[in-house]
Parts: sequence; C-alpha cells; structure tokens
Amino acid sequence: MNKKAAGVFLTILGGASWGLSGSMGQYLFQYEGMDSRWLVPIRLSLSGIILLIWCFVRYGKFTFDPWKRRRTAALLLAYSLPGIALCQFLYFLTIQLSSAGMGTILQDLSPVMILLVSCLAQKKMPSGLQIASIVLALSGVFLLVTHGNLHTLQVSPQALTAGVLCAATVTVYNMLAAPLQVKYPVTLMQGWAFLLGGGLMMLIFRPWTVAYVPSAMGVFGIFFVVAVGNLIAFSAYIKGIGYIGPEKGILYGFSEPVTAAVVSTMFLGSSFTLWDLCGFILIFLMMVMISLDARNKKKELYQKPEHS
Repeated sequence: MNKKAAGVFLTILGGASWGLSGSMGQYLFQYEGMDSRWLVPIRLSLSGIILLIWCFVRYGKFTFDPWKRRRTAALLLAYSLPGIALCQFLYFLTIQLSSAGMGTILQDLSPVMILLVSCLAQKKMPSGLQIASIVLALSGVFLLVTHGNLHTLQVSPQALTAGVLCAATVTVYNMLAAPLQVKYPVTLMQGWAFLLGGGLMMLIFRPWTVAYVPSAMGVFGIFFVVAVGNLIAFSAYIKGIGYIGPEKGILYGFSEPVTAAVVSTMFLGSSFTLWDLCGFILIFLMMVMISLDARNKKKELYQKPEHS
C-alpha cells in the first residue's frame, strides 16, 4: 500500500510539475516577451547536458553505448528528433498561441492516437471501449475549440494545428521508446534526446541571432522550466508509474492539464468557461476508457490458458 500511495503521489506530482512548467512558459511568452523558438532550444540543451552529466557519473562509459550499434543509433535519432524535440517545440508553440491549459489538454489526445495506430498495425477493429474513447476525445476537442458554436473558433487554427501535431509527436516517441527501454535507462534516453533536440533546434532557430536579453525573472523562468518541467516532472512521473503501472498513470497524469488550466486562469488571465470544463471532463473520460481497456487486455493475457 505504501508503494501504491507513493506511486499515486509521484505520478500526480510529475503531471502537476509539467503543468506548472507549461504555465511558466505562458508567463514567459506573455510577460517576458520570449518566443518558443528562443526558449525551446535553450531548455532542451540545458536539460540534455544536466541529464547526461548525471548519467555519466552513474553509468560511466555505458552512457555512450547507444551509438555503438547502427540500429540503436537510428532508433535513438528517430526518438529524439521527430519525437522528443518536435514535441517540445510544438507543445510550447501551442502554449504561446493559446494558453498552458489548452496546450496540455491537446497534448493529452496522444493516447487515442496511439490506440488508432495500434489498431491499424494489428489490422484490428477498435473495441467498444476504444470506439467510446475516440468519440469522447473528438467531442472534448469540439467543445474546447468551438464552445458549442460551429461558426466561431475559440482557439486559433494555428494553435489547434500545433496542439494536434504535438499529440502526434507524443505518439511517435512513445512507440519508438519500447525497443530502447529494453536496453537503456529512460534517463539516458531522455538525456540524449534533449541534447540532440536542443542541438537541432539551435541550428534551425539560431537563438543567438535574436536581440533578446532575458530579465532576472526571465532567467529564473528558464531554469524553472528546465528543473521543474524536465528534471523533476520526468523523474517523478516515471518513478510513479513504476509503482502503479501505466494504466493508472494515464489517469493521475491528468494533473498536468488541470494544474496548467488552474494556474493560467487564476494568475495569467486566461479564460476558462463551462464549455472548457466540459471539454476537459470528456477528455478525462477518454483516458478512463483507454485505461480500462488496457486493464482488461492485461487481465485477458493473464487468464489465457497455456497450451502444452
């Protein structure tokens, strides 16, 4: 019971930390004049350097082991660049174009995308629970984006596009992570992913060419999104799901959009209407459906009789 309680606490803490990081990103864009194209390369690079130093202290030369095999190196590159790096950029771009609450809730569409890709790969029709989760996800996004009125959009098309693409990149790196996690600690994978992603974003956006000098609060905000949004959130969430499993982790990780919505509404002036609340509830119910479906499949696997 102690491990279960610790798992619940750590998973909620991880999600809430990601939500706080998103809210800090909104503050930096809204009040400090930062741009996601300037912030994300710096955030990724700093996070990657810190994690890889920690990995080298703990694992020594094993830190460089992924690059010794061509297939593993190719997987890590795919996981890092179109997966982690693009996800981080699109996440903060969505926040910059809308709000932290909207950015996090659109990112949480990824479970239903993973479900659809899995069904296509296995050439299977979705189950009843899976179909219900898809309907709930689409209904939730509809309410968030339109507030029930088809003639007006509450979110810009650019923000909606960035948010949905962000969820797609979460799907990419989740499906590429499995073969890497068999061989390497998640912290090692993330360290390389952050560093490679930061390097790519540096080359694309060249933040050193931008005439922007952050204030003292801006510097604090950068370190906050690195320490809280990458290091604390990631470590707490991964440790938490190790205790309670990914099925429950999906549900408790909903603390991320809830935290972001509360903070951005109370302190950053973002609007949060009854329509938004209904949209959040429907997307949370989608996660409940997916969690139940995953739990049922696990039960079927354990109950399946063995053949001699």
